[in-house]
Amino acid sequence: METILVVDDEKNYLLVLSAVLEEEGYEVLTAPGGLEALEIHKASDLDLVLTDMKMPGMDGMELLERIKAYDPDLPVIMMTAHGTVDKAVEAMQKGAYTYVLKPFDNERLILYVKKAVAGFQVVKDNRRLRHAAESQYRLGNIIGKSKPIRDVFEIIQKVAPSNATILLEGESGTGKELVAKAIHFNSPRRDNPFVAVNCSALAESLLESELFGHEKGAFTGAIASKKGRFELAHGGTLFLDEIGELSANLQVKLLRVLQEKVFERVGGIRPITVDIRVIAATNKTLSEERIAGRFREDLFYRLNVVYIVIPPLRDRREDIRLLVDHFIAKYAGDRKSAAPVKGVSQDVDRLFYEYSWPGNVRELENVIERAMILCPNDIIAAEDLPKGFKRNVDNALHLDGIAAGAKLYETLEMVEKTMIERALKLTNNVQSHAADILGIGKSGLNQKIRKYNLEVGPRR
Repeated sequence: METILVVDDEKNYLLVLSAVLEEEGYEVLTAPGGLEALEIHKASDLDLVLTDMKMPGMDGMELLERIKAYDPDLPVIMMTAHGTVDKAVEAMQKGAYTYVLKPFDNERLILYVKKAVAGFQVVKDNRRLRHAAESQYRLGNIIGKSKPIRDVFEIIQKVAPSNATILLEGESGTGKELVAKAIHFNSPRRDNPFVAVNCSALAESLLESELFGHEKGAFTGAIASKKGRFELAHGGTLFLDEIGELSANLQVKLLRVLQEKVFERVGGIRPITVDIRVIAATNKTLSEERIAGRFREDLFYRLNVVYIVIPPLRDRREDIRLLVDHFIAKYAGDRKSAAPVKGVSQDVDRLFYEYSWPGNVRELENVIERAMILCPNDIIAAEDLPKGFKRNVDNALHLDGIAAGAKLYETLEMVEKTMIERALKLTNNVQSHAADILGIGKSGLNQKIRKYNLEVGPRR
């Protein structure tokens, strides 16, 4: 049953509208003013708001603006007397569905109500489908549907229930800590602490105290005993980021803890036993560090029980659109005065697919966050991107080797074929995405693939 909120300071209108709408099968909530209406709106799942324009305190115009700021899609029908029609038209420009004149014709009012509610049901259905799709393509806060990231999802689901030590490798910004958290929160340890420490952020002496804690008087400034990260993570998961930066001395101490689950605080002699799972991460290739003698071989094998490589964003371009939508939703609340951002322009979509993303997902998030703050419209355009972003994109449209006497149609066909091949490569042969990049329909793309006898391999 759809729910309608009726707002009017005249009690008779509330009674009449409630009777009319309930007879049509709607659930009706009422409020005598704007402030009361906002409280009901926040606490209820509404399908339509029907509000008077002129009310004491918060009038209908302000109520409309407040509702639209919170839920831009919720339809609002304004009720107005003849003398305030101009205001009602202004309200429609600000997002009202329509307006009705008092005294209103019941049949016309019901017609407007049915159309508004039916339209909003389509919006809600789309929301549910989008939410279902997002749930299908995410694990925790990791988002993607490409094969490389789905392979990571599969490994996470397999190893999470175990206590196995895990080594994560991947470039900076690929989301190694997100993977570690996904493993923790899908494990039996989920109700116990997840403790993270960056092994490259502190000097060796400070890092040793940070990891193992210290006793009072262990060194200058140690005015009290302090627990280390190993103790704080007892029963849960310890995430050691940038493990490749660990000194030789600390590598020895870490190896002992992994083998025996026992250590001493700095300056202490009492052995402390812990029950933890260790997940280590690095942006280096730890096997190469081992061969070069910079990382202990025995520690490498102790950490490398389960090995997971987090793919860079350039190897999972199919996920860029999902990530863009996610970050737009994430930073929507930062836009206080501008219209809500609905998405990115076709030019930006193409630039994002072509860019190599050396900073990976973290860089993409930063680009979207910046654009959300600076974009004046509801679509992020190329000019809203960081200065020089377009220059950093490897533009494959620049073709060399065109003979001086080449025919125009031959040259155009060569450019067209090259663009199609590039778009298919960028999208891992997902033809619908390639067609979007090229700005043509999927059927048109299929015709051109046949025209140029292009081999389209399976999606990777």
